[in-house]
Order: sequence, then structure tokens, then C-alpha cells
Amino acid sequence: MNTCEELELVTGSEILLRSLLKEGVECVFGYPGGAVLYIYDAMHGNEEFRHLLTRHEQGAIHAADGYARATGKTGVCLATSGPGATNLVTGIATAYMDSVPLVVITGNVASQLIGTDAFQEADIVGITQPITKHSFFVRRVEDLAKTVKEAFHIAGTGRKGPVLIDIPKDVSAALAPFRYPETVSLPGYRLVERPETADVDRLLEALRGSRKPVIVAGAGVIHAEASAELLAFAGRARIPVTTTMLGLGGFPGDHPLWLGMPGMHGTVSANRALTECDFLLAIGARFDDRVTMRLDAFAPEAKIAHIDIDAAEIDKLVETFISVVGDAREVLDMLNERLSEELESVKYGEWVDYLSGLKAQYPLRYREEEGKLKPQFVIEMLSRTTSGEAIVTTDVGQHQMWAAQFFTYKYPRSFLSSGGLGTMGFGFPSAIGAQIGNPDRLVISINGDGGIQMCSQELAICSIHQIPVKIVVINNRTLGMIRQWQEVIYDKRYSHIDLSGSPDFVLLAQAYGVKGLRADNPEDAERIWEVALKHPGPVLLEFIVDKDELVLPMIRQGDTLRDMILCE
Repeated sequence: MNTCEELELVTGSEILLRSLLKEGVECVFGYPGGAVLYIYDAMHGNEEFRHLLTRHEQGAIHAADGYARATGKTGVCLATSGPGATNLVTGIATAYMDSVPLVVITGNVASQLIGTDAFQEADIVGITQPITKHSFFVRRVEDLAKTVKEAFHIAGTGRKGPVLIDIPKDVSAALAPFRYPETVSLPGYRLVERPETADVDRLLEALRGSRKPVIVAGAGVIHAEASAELLAFAGRARIPVTTTMLGLGGFPGDHPLWLGMPGMHGTVSANRALTECDFLLAIGARFDDRVTMRLDAFAPEAKIAHIDIDAAEIDKLVETFISVVGDAREVLDMLNERLSEELESVKYGEWVDYLSGLKAQYPLRYREEEGKLKPQFVIEMLSRTTSGEAIVTTDVGQHQMWAAQFFTYKYPRSFLSSGGLGTMGFGFPSAIGAQIGNPDRLVISINGDGGIQMCSQELAICSIHQIPVKIVVINNRTLGMIRQWQEVIYDKRYSHIDLSGSPDFVLLAQAYGVKGLRADNPEDAERIWEVALKHPGPVLLEFIVDKDELVLPMIRQGDTLRDMILCE
């Protein structure tokens, strides 16, 4: 074995790049600046290393996030110190809230300047401490390779999340031998062990005693790659399933046992199931307030069982009768192994028929008007023409809810959206990352006319690199969800929601070299979408819709899952 003296000495920047390649990183999304120039200099002429220059650091981190959600791999982004690092904060919080694995690399001023308020200095480790799974400040170049190895291990295991690596400029320039460790030793970081068999048995025993069970599947099912196991379990036991917004695709949206999405904008069948069930099995879901609504009236008749990889989520918001701490896939494997003839003989047919009847009686609907383009129609068209096979990313607002309601998601990792933080500006750059990770898939980015303007500059990289994202803009010339709340809750006191004066989005796309198309009626909508599907490069499609259109059903905050405002 070579000694340190016999190994080639390379810069910290070269060590970083080699370490990222060792981790199988396909693309780093980033934006250069003074504190990371040694790192960017190391990229020069390196044909193995792929870097995508975004037009804003927020675009970089959302693209890395979209890549991670769409592929299941860890996304990577890179920014300079000070404003470059702080521009990542919203994206870090977005990933943290939704348990998305990222390695976020920032440069910092030279070590001797730390704490002196030097030019473009910011304590990014301190700033992001509440919104990262872990943070590293690299003091010695000799520690850099080990730090990268540990960062990827922490980001991609357990409850996944973003990990920050902050590298002072002198560390990126210093010389050291490159050795990439094969293993990780983190005594303070303990992964969840195999689920307790006794807990799984207790869960099945309680399930045997129920007559009206329902499964709530969250994003944890997708993170754990447990969709097939969930399908097998629900199918064999004949238990109806509802999936949270971030769980969409974790259970096939065209399956007869699927009830739709629950919560504030959920279906009647899903919300009634949660209200009337006698046994609720939550898998990888965290009982978000938009799902539960008023907690004291949530699942009032149910024994609640909760499967989650994070013990901190157990009993955090709702009291559980049975809890199983563990990876969703492992727990479902154990459930499937134990799914006996005895359980299969338990008949839930009457309950399933009742919920199926509600699903048929109260489908998601909207008022069709001759010649008018409805946003729901646009989403249905996208779903119908792609057979639900596309990867869909959304921004945040009314269009996000319509995309959740009216597109049928058959597969995991096909619906990408900012759930916990609700980050406007997420939709378009996340689609770029998703497309980089899935070059042979159709990727559709669905945006409102508000959110698209927060990262529209990323049209440049779609044009330059011919990233073939189909960019949908649902243009109602207002901040639609804010307007809806002001209409329904604030007695139509509309305040600061008018987006008139926004650019001509077709001309904006063309200015960046991207094909732009527009429609304001159903016939033209079908026509331009057909053109977009045939076009090999990126296309922006603007659909002009009425600002008065509401997302329904809706439940006001403070109300229960029974108090649904329905489309008449």
C-alpha cells in the first residue's frame, strides 16, 4: 500500500471533484464566485465532471432537489460564500421539510478571515443549522474526502435530508494526497435497526379486529422505494388507500382501492374514510395540518397505527395506538410475510363498497363553460395525452392543487412539489433537475404566473442545453390561492394579489430562445400541446384562464374533514 509520501499531492478542489465522482454524482448544479474559484478552476478541462451553470443559486438548489426527488439519488449543488450561500437557504429549507437528500457545498472566506466580517463572509453553518440534517465546516484539506463520504452517507440514509459542507477558500487550494475512504464511522449517527417483530404482530392483530381500515401513505413510502410492497399489502388485504400530496404516485392513482388525496383540497371519499374509519394505518406520513385539519376531530373513531423511520414523528401530533419505527419497505415486507389466510379472510367488502360509492357519487368536478379554458381541463389533458406516464413538477398555488387532483399518477417519483415549505419558484428549476436525471422521460413543469417569474431566468439553460422540459404556465393574472383565501375567508377583501403587468410569457420564452405557445380555449389548448409534444426541445405553453376559478373541494382552516366546500 502506498504511503502518504508516495501518493500524488492534489488540491482540495481536486479532492472534492474526485470525491463527488466516487459517489457517482452525475451533475452538480451551481453558480461560481470568489470563494469557490479554486473549485471551478479544477473543473476546467475535466471532461468527467458535469456542472450545470444555473442563473441563480435558488435555481441551482431547486434543480438539485428535483434531480433527487425524481431519481432517488442525492442531489448536489455548489455556491460561493456570503450571498451565494444565503441564496440557497430557501432551497435547503424546502428539502429539509420534505426529507430530500442533498449535499450542499458552499465556499467560505479563507480560514484566517473567519469571524472578521470579511468581504462576502457569512456563517452559513450557523444560519442553516435548523434546516440541515447535519453541517460540516472543513478546517483541514486532509479531512475533505472523508467529509464528502460522511455527508453522502448522512444525506441518503435514515430520514433523508440536506447536508451542508462549508469549505474555506484556503482549504480548497491546499495540497494533500487523495484517498477516498471505503467505509464510514460515525458513532453518534445511528440508523434505525430492523423493526421490532412484536410491534408488527400487534399491528396485524389490531387490523384483524377492524372492519373499516384505511391506509394513509405519505412520501416516506416513495423515499423507501416501498410502492410495490404497499401495493401488494393493500391489494391482498383489500384495504382502501389514500395518499398525501407528496405521496402521490406511491400507490397507483388508477387503482380501484385508491381514494384520492385527503385534506384541505382532498376528495370526499378520502376525507370520509379518515373520519369514519376504525383503524388508520399511516405509513411514512407525518400528519401535516393540511391533511388532518382540526386535530381534535381527526379520525375520531380510529385506532391509529403509525409506521415511520423517524421516531420523533411518532405521537408528535396524533396519539398512536401502535407505532413501528423503521424503514417503510422493511416494515411492509414483514407485514406481507405475515399476511396470513386468517387476515385475508377478514372481509372489508362492505366498507370498500361504501367508499367506492362515495368516490363515484362525489368525483372531482368543475363547471365546464362553452369556449372557456378551464385550468382543470388543462391538467386532465396533460394526464390523458401522456397516459399518466410523465414526471410532473409544480410550483405552489392553485395550479399545484389542480395538478394533484386532476392528473393520474401511476408511479412513484412522478409528482414533485414543495409540500412542507410551500416554496414558490420551486416548480420550473426542479423540472430541469428531474430532466437531467431522466433524460428519456417526458418532464412537465406546471406553474402559475406568479411562481414562474421567481425563477424564469432558468429558461436560459433550457435553451442553451436544449433541456426538453415542457413548461406550462396557468395564467390567471393573479396570485390565485391568495385570492381564493381572500374570497372564501376574508369576505372578498382582495389585497395585493393583482399580477397585471407581468411579461408576455411567450415573448419572454422566445427572448431566451425557447419556443413559446399560447391558448385561451380548449381547442387551441389541445393543438399547442400536440405541437409541444412533437417538439424535441423545451417549450413554454401559456394557458389563459379565468381568475375567478377556485380549487374545490376546500376546507377552511379551523374546520374538520367533514366541513367540505364542494363544487356545485
